[in-house]
Amino acid sequence: MDPRFLLAAVIGLLSAPLTPAADKPNVLILYADDLGFGDLTCYNPDSKIPTPQLDRLAASGLSFTDAHSSSGICTPSRYALLTGRHHWRDFHGIVNAFGNTVFKKDQLTLQGFLKENGYHTAAIGKWHLGWDWNAIRKPGSPKKSVQHSDFDWSKPVPNGPLDHGFDYYFGDTVINFPPYAWIENDKLVKAPTVQMDTKLWKPIKEGNWECRPGPMTDDWDPYENIPTTTAKGVELIKAQAKSDQPFFLYFAFPSPHAPIIPNDQFDGKSTAGAYGDFVYETDHAVGQLLRALEESGQAENTIVIFSADNGSESYAYARDKKYGHWSSAPFRGVKRDLYEGGHHVPFIIRMPGVTTPGKTTAALTSQVDIIATIADAIGTPLPETGAEDSFSLLPVLRGADTSGRDAIVHNTFNNHYALRKGDWLLMNTDKGHHNRTDPSWFERHDTPSEIPPVSLYNLADDIGQRVNLADKHPERVKELQAELQQLRDSPHTSPRLSR
Repeated sequence: MDPRFLLAAVIGLLSAPLTPAADKPNVLILYADDLGFGDLTCYNPDSKIPTPQLDRLAASGLSFTDAHSSSGICTPSRYALLTGRHHWRDFHGIVNAFGNTVFKKDQLTLQGFLKENGYHTAAIGKWHLGWDWNAIRKPGSPKKSVQHSDFDWSKPVPNGPLDHGFDYYFGDTVINFPPYAWIENDKLVKAPTVQMDTKLWKPIKEGNWECRPGPMTDDWDPYENIPTTTAKGVELIKAQAKSDQPFFLYFAFPSPHAPIIPNDQFDGKSTAGAYGDFVYETDHAVGQLLRALEESGQAENTIVIFSADNGSESYAYARDKKYGHWSSAPFRGVKRDLYEGGHHVPFIIRMPGVTTPGKTTAALTSQVDIIATIADAIGTPLPETGAEDSFSLLPVLRGADTSGRDAIVHNTFNNHYALRKGDWLLMNTDKGHHNRTDPSWFERHDTPSEIPPVSLYNLADDIGQRVNLADKHPERVKELQAELQQLRDSPHTSPRLSR
């Protein structure tokens, strides 16, 4: 073990910092896009998709079986993870193509907090949190026009990652949104000179391209996304081994979000079609990044966190029908849905010297808890403002059954909320499914297709949300409705702000 990493020395002292303030662990967050809980074999032995690298990470760390993203869609979940603040306090939807930032000026973020505490902070891959593209729009260009000639691509694009706590960024902002070009820091590496045309690309492997129209470089190849970003991540990790400065790398995969485009070498690696092969390619990239930590001698001094922004896209219904692989297993629902399949996600943390390899925990957890956990891990308290909903998971990482969190407000769309409280789940809406569903799925999985205006489930007995208990427990429904409203009205839920 790297002698700089003193986590083992304090494993029994729950109230003590994990490391001296001047000698902190690296932090690597690996964030998948539209990945189902049931896709990983370490969570679902019946998965038709091999995930050997993530299985290896789970075997060396702690796997959470009751972890949730803040939302069932992309932007809100990313915002919540990086701020420790539930998205529903501020907004519900995604940043659309050429949309501006969702961050407030001087808002507390995980990357900003770590940067202030001596970290080199980097983001690689999907951003989807906004930029000020109008700052590079040419004078006289129509505001809603997105022709490649409408922008001065030689100028830096403000209000992106570098203006919100990151020292470095590399990626294409969103794989299916323009501009289709590599961005390094705050400038495009190459100027777009044509408009997006999918006919110029190799055929798609499954589903539709789902790419919004807009500017593109003349040599753009979406199939190069994972290989290129992974190579950048490996390069950064190895370079940081030569630095005395700890690093935080937020590596956000574009996959297995549509377009579903596994590279040819991964074709047939799963028995769940091209989507399964795309998940396998994502898993392979995870392995490259973890191997870079090991080869550079940093694995024992790096906290690794893996999760996903929401559940699998609605293509999951056709996949279940054709291949017998249900990406959301054992839940109902998919991306966007208020049901568990929309936001109940894989979540693995490896903290050398603290987490016991190969263990699992049923502690109720949200991705908003990451920032308080990291603050505790580096022995530096968070400011008195910000991270309003974050609970530290450090006690859980050390073996406790809970972090103190016993409730989470679930939400994707405005006015559609659920409350998880212990084993009970109240859905205070008649709209749990927000995607078009497949009636045959409900028949195959013995699940009712509709829910009444309010529903109540006991997840300890009914993780698939098949039996509505609202009529049998009207007092519990009222109790949970009152608590849901109280939590929504409260300016914070974090215990550190309630002292």
